[in-house]
Amino acid sequence: MNTDGIAAAVWLLPVLPLAGAAVLLLTGRRSNTWGHLLGCATALASFVLGLALFVQMLGRDDAERSVHQELFSWVPVPGLELDFGLQLDQLSMCFVLLITGVGSLIHIYSVGYMKADPEKRLFFGYLNLFVAAMLILVLADNYLGLYLGWEGVGLASYLLIGFWQEKPTAATAAKKAFVVNRVGDTGLAIAMMIMFATFGSISFADVFGTADGASAGVLTAIGLMLLLAACGKSAQVPLQSWLGDAMAGPTPVSALIHAATMVTAGVYLIVRSNPIFDLTPDARLAVAIVGAVTLLFGAIIGCAKDDIKKALAASTMSQIGYMILAAGLGPAGYAFAIMHLLTHGFFKAGLFLGAGSVMHGMNDEVNMRRYGGLRTVMPITFVTFGLGYLAIIGIPPFAGFFSKDKIIEAAFADNFVFGLVTLLGAGITAFYMTRVMLMTFFGRRRWDPADDVHPHESPSVMAWPMILLAVGSVTSGALLTVGSSLQNWLEPVTGEAHDELGVPVWVLTVVTLAVVLVGVAIAYRQYAIREIPAQAPDDVSALTFAARRDLYGDAFNEAAFMRPGQEATRVLVEVDERGVDGVVTGIPRLIGAVSGQLRRVQTGFVRSYALTMLAGAVFVAVAMFLAVR
Repeated sequence: MNTDGIAAAVWLLPVLPLAGAAVLLLTGRRSNTWGHLLGCATALASFVLGLALFVQMLGRDDAERSVHQELFSWVPVPGLELDFGLQLDQLSMCFVLLITGVGSLIHIYSVGYMKADPEKRLFFGYLNLFVAAMLILVLADNYLGLYLGWEGVGLASYLLIGFWQEKPTAATAAKKAFVVNRVGDTGLAIAMMIMFATFGSISFADVFGTADGASAGVLTAIGLMLLLAACGKSAQVPLQSWLGDAMAGPTPVSALIHAATMVTAGVYLIVRSNPIFDLTPDARLAVAIVGAVTLLFGAIIGCAKDDIKKALAASTMSQIGYMILAAGLGPAGYAFAIMHLLTHGFFKAGLFLGAGSVMHGMNDEVNMRRYGGLRTVMPITFVTFGLGYLAIIGIPPFAGFFSKDKIIEAAFADNFVFGLVTLLGAGITAFYMTRVMLMTFFGRRRWDPADDVHPHESPSVMAWPMILLAVGSVTSGALLTVGSSLQNWLEPVTGEAHDELGVPVWVLTVVTLAVVLVGVAIAYRQYAIREIPAQAPDDVSALTFAARRDLYGDAFNEAAFMRPGQEATRVLVEVDERGVDGVVTGIPRLIGAVSGQLRRVQTGFVRSYALTMLAGAVFVAVAMFLAVR
């Protein structure tokens, strides 16, 4: 492993945005006039450095591409000697380019979106902190360093989701995201404890190098705890309830969370931990099942949302489900999970920024039933959003066609049921995304000028990031697929795939496209041919009714966790007050009561004492007399 030349600057990747965050958060409002420029500059500088490292990595043999740096002694504890180290390999490089590249475009877009906000320097400071934390997460060479970035991402998401904290919905959403993610974080903490107890270390090299010596039960426990952690960050069932509410934050935050940072962390954790999951089929099956369930769960919810951002949030939940399912397929799916993660980064960021552009032109209106016909007044947004739409539903030659179809192929090769789930998910995705497209950009204009709504195209500082992301939505899939380029790139980290599809690939491709077109046709019949009512109809199916309520995710959490938790807390308080506190306070009360009775004997009168002495003498005399007889 080399650290010569520019590779020695790996540590600057997270430090640059971290330094930007420190400056913007510590200088106060004095940086309001230039803070956005510094925030964009640090993110872009990190991206440029990442590109330079990528080019240098390409010039090396596979065995020499991994770069490892030990920066300082972090935990000098006997029995746990742990350095703070960074590891840049083929897997982490994919994330570095995604985080800094897409993150930089979101920073630039935010210059226009947050132009009038009085606290915009604070916003850019939080964005920088988010990027820095995510970079630490993917560059750490041990689970404790990963956990540091993991918690940093949780903090940054809390700050950004609740950025407009004067809005009750934003403040509540931020707290909800923070609390739900703490549940997942507990899983990661427990996994690290088991690793230390089993392997005596939590560094990747030590854990992965000795994992084959651990028992199946231990490995399964570690795998399930890592899955719990991934469910929290990546909004997978049963910890998915925070994602929709998180749309209360500024739209650039939604784009950053959904495309480049937070929700991708769970996928990274599982793929990075592939040496563990490869040894525990049970945990890997659990990963695939969670991904399959969430895939359908999010897609169904997306079909019923009229809020454009919440529809896209449900879409993210579903698309991350594809990635988690692929990761659960083991070596046959790891590379495809990362491929879809990268293409998703382009088209989902573009879709969210497009939604933000629509909101910018519609006076922050999010209800798609009040849109319609926007393609003529917002042509750039229409084209860029449309390209992202074609990419996510998997129309060739757009990015999603290549990455999602690979997951569908791998799923059918591994398990027919998983294959059917991915195929059904593709059809539902086509339906709800066509619904979003038609309700927003086609049909009659349903907004009311009397409500001070005057749609217009966004400024160039917002338009150019959307255009560049649209280019990625068109080209990234082919670039990552040609010659199995991404698979070959990741093979030293994720291993070589072996499963083969039982039917010709073109047959499955045709079937998948047919299912997608059926989904498009159903949505067209429902939302293009028929009139879209201004208010959502109340007379709907039970499934639609449930989907509007996020398939009762909040109700389930309340019934399964919150209410039992409240009852358990009440019982514990009762035990503490009557049991623990009762013993602690009861003994002094008993002593006080006995002392109070004894004090009555000490009257201070001589006649009382003489009478007591006489009574005692009589008692002794009687006792002796009885004893003699």
